[in-house]
Amino acid sequence: MDQMLKRKGIILTLVTVMILTLLSGCGTQKNNSDGSVNSSTGKDKKDIIKIGEVQVTEYFGLDLSREGFRAALASRGYKEGENIEIEYANAQSDQSVGQNIAQSFANSNKDLIHAVATPVAQASYNATKDIPIVFTAVTDPVDAGIVKNLDKSGTNVVGMSDMVPMKAQFNLIKKFFPEAKKLGIVYSSSDANSSVKVKEAKSIASEYGLEIIAQGAATTNDVGQTVESLLGKIDILYVPTDSTVVPAMPIIITKALEKKIPIIPEEKGQVELGALAAEGIDFYKLGYESGLMAADILDGKSKPQDMPSKILEDRDIYVNKETLEKLGLTIPEDIKDKVKFVEVKK
Repeated sequence: MDQMLKRKGIILTLVTVMILTLLSGCGTQKNNSDGSVNSSTGKDKKDIIKIGEVQVTEYFGLDLSREGFRAALASRGYKEGENIEIEYANAQSDQSVGQNIAQSFANSNKDLIHAVATPVAQASYNATKDIPIVFTAVTDPVDAGIVKNLDKSGTNVVGMSDMVPMKAQFNLIKKFFPEAKKLGIVYSSSDANSSVKVKEAKSIASEYGLEIIAQGAATTNDVGQTVESLLGKIDILYVPTDSTVVPAMPIIITKALEKKIPIIPEEKGQVELGALAAEGIDFYKLGYESGLMAADILDGKSKPQDMPSKILEDRDIYVNKETLEKLGLTIPEDIKDKVKFVEVKK
């Protein structure tokens, strides 16, 4: 009788161990977006995935990119209030604030960080080399030091660049203003990407018969005064997607239009605010593409270090009809079929 009980006890123990082993195997299994556990976060889609999101400054173009990011995640089954939690913070154009936000996200072990614009992408990379970081609107991520090359990141960072070829913009300028000679650029001298753009503009300006007059602004509050000093010296004002400059777009537009100086920017949102025209990108689409990258990482399909960072090739010629009329201009014949008039933001 004792031997039978002992045998039963041994069998029961073996069965228990087998069951626990099977359960353990199921718990560590790495699957993809069909609802099973993924390899990047070790979490099921039924678990709450925590995302930290940091944006460099308040600007509705960048806000649109965040909307696009969320929409892409939702399209892949990652929905706020259901299985993801996004903690959003804005650096208000303050480098130290951005660094503190990024460090806070790293310290709280977020599953993924979404960094909107160059300074906060750099801050996020400095804060962690382990947590996946997806950026939106970093013009040159290689020059910014957050990826090793565009084709294969080689780091924990990947995302979508807002690079717009300078030649495309210069071609547009010459179509509208064939006689223009002096092109002003207002930018932040502390923004690495803007400095790259100014350098590129100067390197090709002679091909278009243009002289570049560039002036840097130390802070957003300085932009208005910088623009005023430029307006008497230039025929056209070029405004890059500079995180220090774009928050001051309403001031720039008011001052430039008072002097009848047209503004050529780099993205749709700036045209909606009152700039004349841009062969530019739609920041919502830019953020959407970043969101798809994030979904691939959360699904366990890809790792940032193996992924390419991309440039949005889908560009359109956006024109503000109200500004066009104020300046007494018409659309050049050879681009009429390509123009998209924007909805004016007041």
